[in-house]
Amino acid sequence: MYKKILLAADGSEHSIRAAENAIMLTNGKSYPKIEIVYVIDHNKVKSDVLENWNAPDIGDKRRFRLREIEQLMRKSGVYYEITFLHGEPGPTFVNYANKNQFDLVIIGSRGLNVLQEFVLGSVSHKVAKRANCPVLIVK
Repeated sequence: MYKKILLAADGSEHSIRAAENAIMLTNGKSYPKIEIVYVIDHNKVKSDVLENWNAPDIGDKRRFRLREIEQLMRKSGVYYEITFLHGEPGPTFVNYANKNQFDLVIIGSRGLNVLQEFVLGSVSHKVAKRANCPVLIVK
């Protein structure tokens, strides 16, 4: 059914549940592709650099946040790849999804930055409104 799925992930509990749903939608077949997309928010990058100015592994921390999702993908045998993008999460997910013609976007209802969702409106809401393909929002 779905051959090309974009999974918006940040390592939060909601994105882990979104990953579990992505795996279920592949029906255990390895041919659908799940692209795990992590958007590095410019505002978050500044605070990461200031807090970890002498740490050589800032990028490793982002990869570490996705380790549980990666383990789920490997265990299920689903074909996946991880993509890191830079920008504001909502518009960046939408632009990437629309340019790459995904069959489905799966996103958690809340991410790691609850304050930003409260103040600016949720990323999942922005994606659902603007993506050209179906969007599954997972609680």
